Amino acid sequence: MSTALETLRRDFGGDIIEPGAAEYEPASRSVLASGSPAFVLRPGSVEDVRAAVRFAAEAGLVLSVRGGGHAFAGFGTNDGGVVIDLGLLATVEITDKERHLVRIGGGATWGQVADVLAPHGLAISSGDTRSVGVGGLTLTGGIGWKVRKYGLALDNLVAAEVVTADAELVRASAEDDPELFWAIRGGGGNFGVVTAFVFAAHPTTDVFYGRIAFPAAQAAAVLQGWAEHLRTAPVELTSIANFANPFAGGPEAPVEIQVAFDGDDPGLAARAIDPIRRLGTVIDDDVALRPYADTLVEGATPPPGIRLVTRSGFAGRESASEVLRILAEAGASQGSPFISVRGVGGAVSRVAGDATAYAHREAELMFVTTTVGPAPVVEAARPALEALWARLAPHVDGAYANFLASATEEDVAAVYPAPTYERLAAVKRHYDPGNLFARNHNVRPR
Repeated sequence: MSTALETLRRDFGGDIIEPGAAEYEPASRSVLASGSPAFVLRPGSVEDVRAAVRFAAEAGLVLSVRGGGHAFAGFGTNDGGVVIDLGLLATVEITDKERHLVRIGGGATWGQVADVLAPHGLAISSGDTRSVGVGGLTLTGGIGWKVRKYGLALDNLVAAEVVTADAELVRASAEDDPELFWAIRGGGGNFGVVTAFVFAAHPTTDVFYGRIAFPAAQAAAVLQGWAEHLRTAPVELTSIANFANPFAGGPEAPVEIQVAFDGDDPGLAARAIDPIRRLGTVIDDDVALRPYADTLVEGATPPPGIRLVTRSGFAGRESASEVLRILAEAGASQGSPFISVRGVGGAVSRVAGDATAYAHREAELMFVTTTVGPAPVVEAARPALEALWARLAPHVDGAYANFLASATEEDVAAVYPAPTYERLAAVKRHYDPGNLFARNHNVRPR
């Protein structure tokens, strides 16, 4: 340990933050979790990242890699180990104007990306929150407001630069190490520290974006009609249904259908969105033409002592109706979790199931339940939440890693079906046989 630390202090050119330092407290926690790491390392270069990885491996310390720090499971911090905080590696640069290639540092957020690309009329299919990190979202999926037209964030990835467990820098792409490239597109942070991503952006216009709200009493009918409409709606329309919001009345909260139509033609947008307006009694409608970058919202940091417990699942065409029926019933009951259902399909489903390590191409819907509150409130809600998921279990196919607050073996099995897991485990064995990168939905080396 002492020798490894001496080497780190010699080779590391970034910030080394230890307990007792003035900046330690904010540096020690991620957005959704507290921790007490022995070292928070903020590299200023790829060489710093390599030195940090060598130090963690030689010192035998638990290693967390933090991009935006939004992992619900708290992967961005730990107790007694090392945190590599990539926040200083956040450059966003258009490297090829003709092909719209964009190189993005591993610590950048999607808000930073949107701000750089907007003046050029470009965008990348990403998430829907400005402060969420490019790395965490991309490595496990990336479902946002352009997902049905342009696919997941990882579907738009062209290449990545990865520091592996032996502190070597490798390039992963379709031409350079294609098996690692396959694995990082869905396999999370299991294989190394991604110091840079290269994405293919696309030209974008303003988009029609906003929410259409209906009374809670109409939830069941609205949800079924909404899902049915998405089956034939143009791929330019991406939509999310939110209901049972505990901060807006719980079971009495309006059903809010958020829509984003990827285009600025009012006629085409109306033809895509108006069928949703006809599903029930509209009590609010603020859909308007806005810059795409304005669809990304600011992420909220929960106050101290407040926990967020998320759980996610996918529903295919044959199970979507029953899943929505169960969720609508749950949302109408006291103590319901906040429920969000996202339409997928479209461009996501046009990618072959084995083309990437993201294994849920056939799903029509991805749904999330979220319980929020102090620990006693969350624990009190647990029996009802477990009962709800027991009802859903026969109709659920898998889980979306970006909306999971736990990382149990059951969670990992839901994220990665057996054939995907086995292939990932082989890549893991090659690049990280000692499982240094274990703070994730972990694939163990075989």
